[in-house]
Amino acid sequence: MTTGLAGAGSPAFAPVVGVLALQGDVAEHTRALREAGAAPVPVRRPEELDRVDGLIIPGGESTTMWKLIDVFGLAEQLRKRIAGGLPVFGSCAGLIMLADRLPDPASGQQTLGGIDMTVRRNAFGRQVDSFERELHIAGLPGPAFRAVFIRAPWVEEVGPDVEVLATDPGTSKIVAVRQGRAMATSFHPELTPDRRIHEMFVDMVRDGA
Repeated sequence: MTTGLAGAGSPAFAPVVGVLALQGDVAEHTRALREAGAAPVPVRRPEELDRVDGLIIPGGESTTMWKLIDVFGLAEQLRKRIAGGLPVFGSCAGLIMLADRLPDPASGQQTLGGIDMTVRRNAFGRQVDSFERELHIAGLPGPAFRAVFIRAPWVEEVGPDVEVLATDPGTSKIVAVRQGRAMATSFHPELTPDRRIHEMFVDMVRDGA
């Protein structure tokens, strides 16, 4: 499956990481992945999932994203690959898509699941309520991460196997989580020049390749 540059034990190994390219911050994640040492590719068709070592579900609009996933016939294969252990990272709308539960879904909205958590959509408010926050993220070396929140969700509840990576100091709400090979954030790391979260995910992909 891997079509990277070298073997998994090599520093030059560039895992192939798909970016779900239906809607949202596709270009921004693609750039961040390349700078983090991965080989990014767009994913729009079910068969394209067979050629990636990991997957990013970008920020965007979760209800629109679900409708496009349904139109493109991706739901079954996405759920199968995520349940099978494909490393996956979701930012903002991607966090919503990876939730096992939504207390307030839009009409007809579903999720892909993969993380034992309950997520509330748009919990931090509307577009005009967007903000930035310094976050301390578990497992991330260096200074605090400057996180960008735009119509952001938050995590209301997690299961026992979910690791909480960060909480928002202003509200104490959970904003970054990991469960096994699935990771998600309420904020948009792709919109900052700081590549440490993408590097963390690329290392997860390398470990699983």
